[in-house]
Amino acid sequence: MIVDRQGRRFRNLRVSLTAACNYACSYCVPNGKRLVAAQDELPADTLARGVAYLIEAAGIERLRITGGEPLISPRLDAFLAAVAQLALQDITLTTNGQLLSRKLPQLQAAGIRRLNVSLDTLDPLAFRRIARGGDLATVLAGMQQARALGMQIKVNMVPMRGQNLDQVLPLLDYCLEQGFELRFIELMRMGHLARDHNAFVQQFVGLDSLLELIGQAHAYQQVDAPLDATALRYQIPGRGHFGVIANESVPFCRTCSRLRLSSTGWLHGCLSSNNRHYVGDLLAKPRHEALPALQRLLVKALADKQELAFSGGVTVMKVIGG
Repeated sequence: MIVDRQGRRFRNLRVSLTAACNYACSYCVPNGKRLVAAQDELPADTLARGVAYLIEAAGIERLRITGGEPLISPRLDAFLAAVAQLALQDITLTTNGQLLSRKLPQLQAAGIRRLNVSLDTLDPLAFRRIARGGDLATVLAGMQQARALGMQIKVNMVPMRGQNLDQVLPLLDYCLEQGFELRFIELMRMGHLARDHNAFVQQFVGLDSLLELIGQAHAYQQVDAPLDATALRYQIPGRGHFGVIANESVPFCRTCSRLRLSSTGWLHGCLSSNNRHYVGDLLAKPRHEALPALQRLLVKALADKQELAFSGGVTVMKVIGG
């Protein structure tokens, strides 16, 4: 097991199946152009082998499948079938929900029981303005169908001044009524927002402002969350829960257990670091050759983590998964 001086280790792996996305969200890409798949994206069996090697080399326990948008990847079905056979405590998937209805049979067959759906507004016009693609009604229908199959759903919202701050309470009420858990994610200084400080500051909504807004309509209380959780968790008595991923206001770097594997075979130990470590060549090697080399790279990836707080990074989030 690889552990740093703060006692951190990698427990959670996020695998990006593809950099491609059928949205072009304003906080992710600045020019409205949808990201496309990289030419050198690894085959599904190679990515799945990477997960298997990382379980053994790093002690990975939980897997989240991300993108881009994983549901548009031609690798999805084969990857799901492969990782379903691995010794993982939990497999979840993050999606924008646009293709959820179509892909639910495959997800259910692979044993996926928990989903994270990115949704920033219940206003159809604002939805099109922020996502720059897709259809709100299709997403909501997919979520309802997933819930009917017994899947647990968390909804991820990025509140932004001038774009969707008026949707905080409507979306929270909707999620409480539907039995979904809403998680507010503070805007991150990633990609173009890491370079454009003014744009970031103008749109950023911090934890205190968010809780003040929620407190105008709901009484809430903070409840316990796992030590390495990214979200602060709150309960609205008799209604349900919501969370806030306050990466700027209340950094969680000291307890971060996340590792990311890109669709092109790069390991990212920290979103705030520009360092990355190529493992694509190792994944073609037999286990006895790959594991020692992989462990050496994992030591470097763990050292990339910030000591105290998230400081931003120029990498586009969609390339390496949320």
